[in-house]
Amino acid sequence: MSYTIGVDFGTLSGRAVLVEVPSGREVASAVYEYPHGVMDERLPGGRELKPDWALQDPQDYLEVLRHTIPEVLKAAGVSAAEVIGVGTDFTACTLLAVKADGTPLCRLPQWKEEPHAYVKLWKHHAAQDKANRLNAVAAQRGEAFLARYGGKISSEWAVPKIWQVLEEAPMVYEAADRFIEAADWIVWQLTGRETRNSCTAGYKEIWSKREGYPQEEFFAALDERLRHVVRDKLSGDILPLGTRAGGISEAGAALTGLLPGTAVAVGNVDAHVCVPAVGIDGPGKMLAIMGTSTCHILMGEEERQVPGMCGVVADGVMPGYFGYEAGQSCVGDHFAWFIDNCLPAAYYEEARREGRSIHAYLRRKAEGLAPGESGLLALDWFNGNRSVLVDVDLTGLILGMTLQTKPEEIYRALIEATAYGTRMIVETFRENGVPVEEFYASGGISQKDPMTMQIYADVLGMPVRIAGSKQGPALGSAIFAAVAAGKAAGGFDDVFEAARRMGKVKDEVYTPIAGHADRYDRLYAEYKRLHDYFGRGGNDVMKRLKAMKKQAK
Repeated sequence: MSYTIGVDFGTLSGRAVLVEVPSGREVASAVYEYPHGVMDERLPGGRELKPDWALQDPQDYLEVLRHTIPEVLKAAGVSAAEVIGVGTDFTACTLLAVKADGTPLCRLPQWKEEPHAYVKLWKHHAAQDKANRLNAVAAQRGEAFLARYGGKISSEWAVPKIWQVLEEAPMVYEAADRFIEAADWIVWQLTGRETRNSCTAGYKEIWSKREGYPQEEFFAALDERLRHVVRDKLSGDILPLGTRAGGISEAGAALTGLLPGTAVAVGNVDAHVCVPAVGIDGPGKMLAIMGTSTCHILMGEEERQVPGMCGVVADGVMPGYFGYEAGQSCVGDHFAWFIDNCLPAAYYEEARREGRSIHAYLRRKAEGLAPGESGLLALDWFNGNRSVLVDVDLTGLILGMTLQTKPEEIYRALIEATAYGTRMIVETFRENGVPVEEFYASGGISQKDPMTMQIYADVLGMPVRIAGSKQGPALGSAIFAAVAAGKAAGGFDDVFEAARRMGKVKDEVYTPIAGHADRYDRLYAEYKRLHDYFGRGGNDVMKRLKAMKKQAK
């Protein structure tokens, strides 16, 4: 029997799954919580961080490998010799500054208290001013790449983050031999070989299969010191998804317990790698990976310009198709914020009496409400708007509250807001010539929250199919690991065949409830009015308030 291992590095934890090949049966899984978590207030040594920062310690990623891979092997009673490949995926853009041998600067004593030496997590938004300037310069110069990213590069992407380092900590920029995605860095640690994958390069680093990176003159127009950033700090050697990055090195074997030479797939992004995990093998099928944020992945047969998309990349998801990405920056984070900050003690007491978790208790109360019953409407911008406005300076809004408003009504309104945001994305793709004919959901919310998934079906007016795995990205990584290993080793030479054999969805499908869908059409129309008024310049009060907040600190 042959097996592959997929390791998914999320925002708060990493998880590994051991998968049987070719059946796709998940044999064992393990989760490891990052000891440092997300550092958005201070460094481990106590140094305070400014607003909109989000950092991590890369040592946490190595600890995931050290703990989870031996754990799944032991739990399944599988030997390392039976493992033919390993695949990994990461949140993105999650960026490290490293030395030429891969050592992160933050692990060196002289940089321990320097924030710019740490990993900048995907939701690090402190480079928004750099993104604004980049977009203005690119538009002024008529740079063709801008259209591939919906007209705007996000502050979450690589170039604004690198530029922030250069401008605010030039000594760190000089000390860094490389800026590299965590998706590629972890593969480097496993194989001893630096590689770059086409997914993060295409979606997060302004690279294109046809044109490569923008010309040096563009980077010089941003800042003369960035003229040679690609040559000096990045890499032009970009490998396609499913490629074998190398074999497990001696150091990688010592870290994981796997055998030296075991195939390792090039890095991938957590959302994109999930597509084959639900068996998607063609265009017109949107997958929403729902967690702390949501990424929407879709394949098309043509390259189209879609306002507010996060990118369109040839072969960016699966070969032969244009892969489209969109996203929402605040979904699970949205709901967790409300539960952590806005519930009265009586709700916790009643949940304890009923023997329910506070989440289950609140959900039970919220699902008894009819669409529109609360009189509330919310904008899902508590962490900015990724698509379709691409503006992290936007903030949340809840409209319609009275002295009779109940917590469960607000909670449901926040859930509905994220569904409206997804519908905005779907309609924008359709309006710009990219079909969306089916809708799939993966991630923790899709697995454990039927109320939310029914709301999504009602708001979208489409059936919602649910991933058959609780660990969609990890399963997707295991599928790409089987492709990296190749058919001769017991895997696959074709990711489409691998997806059909190893991917899966549940039998249950959430279908729209007719009466609910009609009401949600009316509510969505109101959401769209608020969306355009506050998000497209009708009233910039959110940005003015955010600026005042920064000035007051």
